[in-house]
Amino acid sequence: MNELQERKNPFFEPYNTPHDVAPFDRIRLEDYEEAMLEGIRRDDEQIEKLINNPEKPTFDNTIINVDDEKDDNGYYDLLSRVSSVFFNLLSAETNDEMDALAQKMSPILTKHANDIRLNERLFERIRYVHRHHRKLSPEEKMLLDNCYDGFVRSGALLDAAGKERLRQLTEEASMLGLQFSQNLLKENKAFTLHITDEAQLDGLPDSAREAAALAAKEQFGDCKSPQTVGWVFTLDFPSYSPFMTYSTQRELRRQMFMAKNTECTHDNTENNIEICKRLINLRREIAQLLGHKTYADYVLKHRMAGNVRNVYKLLNDLIAAYKPTARKEVKAIEKMAQKLEGKDFKLEPWDFSFYAHKLQLEKYNIDAEMLRPYFELSKVIEGVFGLANRLYGITFKENKDIPVYHPDVKAYEVFDKDGSYLAVFYADFHPRKGKQGGAWMTEYQGQWMERINTKKPFAPDNCKNVRPHVSVVMNLTKPTEEKPALLTLGEVETFLHEFGHSLHGMFANTRFESLSGTNVWWDFVELPSQFMENFAIEKEFLRTFAFHYETGEPLPDELIDRIVRSRNFNVAYACMRQVSFGLLDMAYYTKKEAFDEDIIPFEKKAWEKAMIMPQLPDTCMTVQFSHIMAGGYAAGYYSYKWAEVLDADAFSVFKKHGIFNQKTAQSFRDNILSKGGTENPMTLYKRFKGGEPTIDALLKRNGIKR
Repeated sequence: MNELQERKNPFFEPYNTPHDVAPFDRIRLEDYEEAMLEGIRRDDEQIEKLINNPEKPTFDNTIINVDDEKDDNGYYDLLSRVSSVFFNLLSAETNDEMDALAQKMSPILTKHANDIRLNERLFERIRYVHRHHRKLSPEEKMLLDNCYDGFVRSGALLDAAGKERLRQLTEEASMLGLQFSQNLLKENKAFTLHITDEAQLDGLPDSAREAAALAAKEQFGDCKSPQTVGWVFTLDFPSYSPFMTYSTQRELRRQMFMAKNTECTHDNTENNIEICKRLINLRREIAQLLGHKTYADYVLKHRMAGNVRNVYKLLNDLIAAYKPTARKEVKAIEKMAQKLEGKDFKLEPWDFSFYAHKLQLEKYNIDAEMLRPYFELSKVIEGVFGLANRLYGITFKENKDIPVYHPDVKAYEVFDKDGSYLAVFYADFHPRKGKQGGAWMTEYQGQWMERINTKKPFAPDNCKNVRPHVSVVMNLTKPTEEKPALLTLGEVETFLHEFGHSLHGMFANTRFESLSGTNVWWDFVELPSQFMENFAIEKEFLRTFAFHYETGEPLPDELIDRIVRSRNFNVAYACMRQVSFGLLDMAYYTKKEAFDEDIIPFEKKAWEKAMIMPQLPDTCMTVQFSHIMAGGYAAGYYSYKWAEVLDADAFSVFKKHGIFNQKTAQSFRDNILSKGGTENPMTLYKRFKGGEPTIDALLKRNGIKR
């Protein structure tokens, strides 16, 4: 018997790995399609059993079975197993073959999801339970409501023609969202700025030069002579941001800026303009088919904001509070540029970071490069893990027996303060060819309580707490041939942000997986992540890990003081930038009529009242705005600012009692991080804080209000 005959698809059997983690080292491309199709078949089989159950529908024999993630053999649901691996890697480690398979399988998977949600006999059982059920716990009631609402919001109440139309719309939207992401990745990776004249590196710090030299070697290898290999800069953030901040070559800054801000607008196969227009119209039609005026109305029914009016109130309140200061910030940068270049100098968008940096140096004598030597990645990891230990008592231990999907990835076992196993944590740090830009947290397995004896009712002595496998994916500065990975303070904040999401996942402690961890309303999900960013400038935290990578000297107190004093540098401008994105998002998804306008001029008008700098006619954010086109934040981008109000308010409690106060941290864990979506998020927040949040803490933190 040959190897191909002997080999089994790893998704079809127990993984036999530490903590039953995904066996990345054994998975092949051909395994995905086979496992997805078999997973669909098994799902269909389970649904048939459920709808043919002769017993009267109950919460226990219907709702739990719909939510259940296990098959008849007790294994984690096959389709969930394979999909979590495939779609996570599609963002973190893709290639042309993976992309092609995603294009093939996406409509099949969307059809399968529709087949379940539009199954009339299944919905009748769910509706019966929704009307007639036993006394339920708050978590059980939330699951029932979510299940019922989920089916209704997916078209269960539509007539046959409506259901068929909804199928068409959702399948097309799924395909276009995928194509949007693939186009953006290709455009991002296609551009490089290749420099062979060392004089054109003027102003760039050693870290940027070394990274660019390494990128050139990786791209050209031995294809060019050593004299012409030169330096390569890309649109990945660790390359793009230092170039725009430090390069004295204005024309090259312009080239980089225009390349970044015109992605997916060019006359080629990666143009996203028509895709965006179609996605906006598809979502509007879906919402209206389901009885809502706009897509925003549809989305906000299940958000803390509640309605469009409240979103605009938040955005307009922020404009009123921050825009006057933002104008002053930009004026100060213009004055700095004219001081250096002459009174006739006109500040352009590709100049902003460069002259803002000059002003920051003059005002605070601080910049990102001063801090890099103190933020060596391995020490930052120790610091972030140490913070979690001081707050919550948890510990991290790298386990090299846990398979990973790329050598950059580190896998850790996480243990609770009593020494018990808590979670698996993957960290994927650096940019590479097959990886989307940005940073995100995801899961390969969620948390839930599994009944040991399925014939007996759920009870504490009849359940196993299945722990999660959580991953954070980032694009942090890479090590070079001369130096280890040295991060900026902004990158440390990114790490803390995604780590906050991961804590939300790792501390999950709910009965049902669909309510655990980050399965919360989307304008609440950013609270745990943005909350963690607050620690980045706290002296007590920085003293635990910020040591010079060569000398071992701690980050000097006076440098920390400068960091703290400069924390609000351009904070109002940054706020207006986020608000502008929220306005753009709402402009698209509050459309009641078909959207047939030109994307670029529409965009300029939509966010105009939050704009401080002049807008350029050819640039376009929409076509690369993954959050609202392909990332699930459509009609929800405001949530970053909504959560910022929450995180400032929550951190004020820690500041009052001490930033490492374990009693406060335990309350945050018990009332928010562990609860997932088991109750209304405002209920959870008030249980932690003792009252509703106000904007005051944010205004005070940002120096807008004294």
